[in-house]
Amino acid sequence: MTTLVRGAGELRRSVEANPTPGTSRVGRWLATDRLSPGRMPALRISTNVIGAVGAFYFADATLRSYLHAHRLIGVAFFAEQMWVVAAYLIRRPPRLATRRVDDWLLAFGGTFGGVLFRPDGAHFRWGVDAGLGLQLVGLTICVVSFLALGRSFGFAAADRGLVTRGPYAITRHPIYGSYLLLQSGYLLQSVSVRNALVMLLVTACNVGRAHAEDRLLATNGRHAAYRSRVRWRFVPGIW
Repeated sequence: MTTLVRGAGELRRSVEANPTPGTSRVGRWLATDRLSPGRMPALRISTNVIGAVGAFYFADATLRSYLHAHRLIGVAFFAEQMWVVAAYLIRRPPRLATRRVDDWLLAFGGTFGGVLFRPDGAHFRWGVDAGLGLQLVGLTICVVSFLALGRSFGFAAADRGLVTRGPYAITRHPIYGSYLLLQSGYLLQSVSVRNALVMLLVTACNVGRAHAEDRLLATNGRHAAYRSRVRWRFVPGIW
């Protein structure tokens, strides 16, 4: 097995270094993860549109929730999701992007897995209050992180430029950390086995996304110094 893996790696490096006229287009596409200008524009556009539609779905759900419960946090969630809609449509093309199917599946699960939450289960008064506090903190971190990212906002692992300002000076993946707080708050407000399992699934996906992004960004010359300076991925002092 080791010999086969080493042989595959050597073959790939050979194709990258010595592309020949006989190498098929599919072979060249598989041989490198680096995106050239104009490559796969349909995939990039469709991903942006699907992401924007998904974010709009969340925005619509939060607006309906606000109209039903008249809780101001619903307005904040609606504004945050509408920003995500715009971010998908204006984000800059990546210098480098993953083509691994598992990375895309992790991104999909981490982004859209939250639709599986349900407002069922036990609603303890202390849980409702504590959950609201966690959601407010998580939402604040999420919004500030989005603002720090600007047009570098992404979905699956990609290099749109290394961002080190704002929350990214404290943790390397603050948005995923904010999702953990938001979903923990929801679970405290609606305690059920289903919601606990959904949270575990989404968190596992985002942990995988963090590893995938660190792996891909290792090709960025500034990332090693950034990782040594910012040790924590999600939560300072924990992980």
